[in-house]
Amino acid sequence: MNPTSQETADVNAAIDAELQLLDPAVRASRSLAARLLDPEFVEVGASGRRWTYEEMVAALPDLDGGGGSEEGDGAGPRFEVSRMSGVVLAPGIVHLTYETDFDGRRARRSSLWRRRAGEADWRMYYHQATPVPAGE
Repeated sequence: MNPTSQETADVNAAIDAELQLLDPAVRASRSLAARLLDPEFVEVGASGRRWTYEEMVAALPDLDGGGGSEEGDGAGPRFEVSRMSGVVLAPGIVHLTYETDFDGRRARRSSLWRRRAGEADWRMYYHQATPVPAGE
């Protein structure tokens, strides 16, 4: 079944927002990141830790890909993204899957993006990262 033009636009908007969240400049800014996360956001990170919206907004500048070098100039390691794809699960809900490599550590990732009725912006509602075993 071929996606509609609206579904394609929704997936592209979610992909754009996901890539923004991986950008060191956005990760380093609590206010920019907060606009991309749903107030009910939950993440289960590659470490197995569960994060809430408040915890993630507070910690994101200090997490991988957030500050760059010690000078905060964005020159540090960056997330390398591959195989990103998405599908509309229901009106206002997009599921993205992709892989990242960060300084030699690979993870498979899954995100749910939500756009509430009456709102223009997509926000990440849920994220899961699973480490890829070495050699795979």
